[in-house]
Amino acid sequence: MYHKILLPVDLNEESSWIKALPTAIKLCQTFDASLHVVTVLPEFKMPMVGAYFPKDFSEKAHEAVKEAQHAFIQKHVPETITTQSVIVDGSPWEAIIKVGKQLDVDLIVMASHNKRKFVDYVLGPNAEHVVHHSKMSVMIVR
Repeated sequence: MYHKILLPVDLNEESSWIKALPTAIKLCQTFDASLHVVTVLPEFKMPMVGAYFPKDFSEKAHEAVKEAQHAFIQKHVPETITTQSVIVDGSPWEAIIKVGKQLDVDLIVMASHNKRKFVDYVLGPNAEHVVHHSKMSVMIVR
């Protein structure tokens, strides 16, 4: 049923993956699907934002996140699952949908909230936007 599953992960926020990851892993194992772990970084290259950071900040940030994401995958994803690390810039929900389209994923599995604010307990703003704007299936894990 599923061939490619996308899992958005905020490496600094365990609640973004602690419940969604086991679900994604189980689905990958059940359907022999590949797992595509995506982390979204803020857009540092925008002129308004970029002026406040050193010129090579974006490249260094990408490299640090790449290393952290590989360590995350190695620690939490079984070796039997084909896994791809994806790091993109931009608005989280827009980037998640864009990556999903580019990779032609069958399913996006994501957490419902990140426990930062009371309003996020119902359905986090990024998850809500992904659900409403995505053309592919989305599974929200609570």
